[in-house]
Amino acid sequence: MNDADVEISSSPVPSWAAVADLNRSALRTRIEPWLTALFQADHLNLLVGSGLTSGVQYLAEAAAGSSMAGGKFTEFPNEIATAAKASAVAAGRKEANIEDEIRTANQLARGLEILGKTSEARALREDLRTVLKDFADSILAAELALAGADEAKREQAFNALVSFLMSFASRTGIRDRLGLFTTNYDRVLEVGAELAGLHLLDRFVGTVSPIFRSSRMDLDLHYNPPGIRGEPRFVEGVARFTKLHGSLDWANVDESIRRFGLPFGAAKIEPYLDAPGLSEAKANSLMIYPNASKDRETAEYPYVELFRDFAAAVARPNAVTVTYGYSFGDEHINRVLQDALTIPSTHLVIISFDDEPGRIMRAFESWGHPAQMSLLIGPELAELSSLTSNYLPKPSIDLATRRMGDLLRQRYGPAPSTTTPSTSGSPA
Repeated sequence: MNDADVEISSSPVPSWAAVADLNRSALRTRIEPWLTALFQADHLNLLVGSGLTSGVQYLAEAAAGSSMAGGKFTEFPNEIATAAKASAVAAGRKEANIEDEIRTANQLARGLEILGKTSEARALREDLRTVLKDFADSILAAELALAGADEAKREQAFNALVSFLMSFASRTGIRDRLGLFTTNYDRVLEVGAELAGLHLLDRFVGTVSPIFRSSRMDLDLHYNPPGIRGEPRFVEGVARFTKLHGSLDWANVDESIRRFGLPFGAAKIEPYLDAPGLSEAKANSLMIYPNASKDRETAEYPYVELFRDFAAAVARPNAVTVTYGYSFGDEHINRVLQDALTIPSTHLVIISFDDEPGRIMRAFESWGHPAQMSLLIGPELAELSSLTSNYLPKPSIDLATRRMGDLLRQRYGPAPSTTTPSTSGSPA
């Protein structure tokens, strides 16, 4: 695409885009300064959905990711499908996905146990284990396809991912840490952070077999500058990381949530569970939302802890939350985002490749805070390489450039002002 090929497809066209010869350079002069200003908020959060994994796979020319289509239940298939469909419609989605079916099957199994129908409950639990194993295997297959992609294409994809992450995580020590949240089960984000040298702080404590802790402390990384005593400073490149829907390498073992060593691109999970302390774990012990093993007293653990972190990070003054590749299909997440907008100093930026289901525009039109929302929808704005190359802020803590800008303003006055992008950012 050259500079003359940018087209605004929304109706009506935003006022800032109603200019002659609208091109990529013109879009950049409108979007990049706006995002740069927002990213300097006191609190910055990034919510990543499956669109990020799909974008990385597209750049690497790897096979498509795991499917969220329903599983193949043999026990009570019609009842599970009907209840899951009703749950999905109530959440604003037309069709049920595997998460709806897993949740419904867990509830049904628990009901059968309460009624004393142990044989039916046992059969349904075994059915659920098979569905979970198939789903976990599909996630592993997607990781394996990405890890085994052509080296040049894979390097290009992960370079774009690193630039994407560091555009958000490059915050000075006087700013609050980036809050990084994801609904994905795969470890694409973790691999990107590792390549970027980004330190991720989560609720897991330990090295050999990290364990999930409910008593979260605000741990951080500091260093002592040479020649300065008693004034530790924040280490740069640190983010607080939360996987809202669990992870492929989390298992419920001995009434605790543990993260086990599952390499990125592994073909099977079972060999990595064949170890003391993990050998009791099966597919139905994997912490994949909304799966809750039957020996857990509450279905909410550990997800309630993770969502508490999300709500505490998003719903506070002077906070900016950016969503990327999130389709607004999870009502429990949407509720937190909507509530956060009732605080006047918060802002929500939505970056999405498309809005085919129409959920993003419905939220924009019905939530009632258009001045606090910026939409960047469309392939030109949301495709990973285009976004990182043209529209996201420079992925570094560039104090020299900032000081140079201050000096230029002092000597020659401010640069001519430009119109702030419309809050109803439109597809390109």
